[in-house]
Amino acid sequence: MEPVSLLRSRLESLLLVADEPTSAEDFARLVDAPVAEVSATLTEIATEFSDRGMGFELREHQGGWRLYTRRQNSETVEAKVLDGAQSRLSRAALETLAVIAYRQPVTRSQVAAVRGVNCDGVMRTLTLRGLIAEVGVTGEIGGAHLYATTELFLEQLGIDSLDALPDLAPLLPEVDQIDIG
Repeated sequence: MEPVSLLRSRLESLLLVADEPTSAEDFARLVDAPVAEVSATLTEIATEFSDRGMGFELREHQGGWRLYTRRQNSETVEAKVLDGAQSRLSRAALETLAVIAYRQPVTRSQVAAVRGVNCDGVMRTLTLRGLIAEVGVTGEIGGAHLYATTELFLEQLGIDSLDALPDLAPLLPEVDQIDIG
């Protein structure tokens, strides 16, 4: 078997440590190679992984490249993830995440009003896990922090945008109708 090129070896190493999709331009800068050569090598790697039926695949998503587990293996990967290797989200966290996903951007008070309980701890957990993030402040005096879901949230669900969420929004009250008094 013929050894891979130094460029390919470096790109594969970078792909393994990338925690978000990375553009060909960024890879080219990191490996000091022409963008066209990097793009061609990334496409070659993706094709080879696909042709060989590897357990992972290299995909380009929104202008960035990243390694993913093969879609056909999702049940097996999900079983491992849910087997305690990573802790599951609590019911409270899932409910809070749903409110934020469907009504973002929202304040802690608005989420608490929908859920009927204080959600500070849950929101802190979701923020630490990278599933939600602070995206601004309200225009009101004292400016409450506004929260929204992150790209990691979309990636974890395997969707490209919030438009792909099931149509549950009509079941939740509009943010401006929530009484936080």
